[in-house]
Amino acid sequence: MGKIALMIIAIAISILVIFLIVLIVKLMKTVDEINRTISVVTQDTDILLKQADTLMGKTNTLLEDINGKVATIDPLFTAVADLSGTVSKLNDTGNNFATRMKNKASNVGKATAMVTLGRGAGKLFRKKDKKKKNDDSYYVSR
Repeated sequence: MGKIALMIIAIAISILVIFLIVLIVKLMKTVDEINRTISVVTQDTDILLKQADTLMGKTNTLLEDINGKVATIDPLFTAVADLSGTVSKLNDTGNNFATRMKNKASNVGKATAMVTLGRGAGKLFRKKDKKKKNDDSYYVSR
């Protein structure tokens, strides 16, 4: 009986060893796959970092170019702002002038109406004076 028990124990240990060998082989395959994946990721990361470095260099160059062009255009914007201020002042001056002229025009309009009325009255009196002189001369010459 002791031999049978030893045999059962030997078979159980053999099955356990075979199971552990299969498990270790699968684990080694998984570790190899992980190592390959890490290698690929490392290579891709290196490529991405090099491209990012190149992109940053180009971005810095582009930014310097844009800053130079903005500095070139800046006086134009300053001139446009000054021109805008001048146009605004000119517009205010024009509005003030138009308002003063409107006020004076109403006074001038009144004065013009009075002058026109005076001229009309003067013409009327002259016509009456001429008619009276003509009538007087008619009576005098008869």
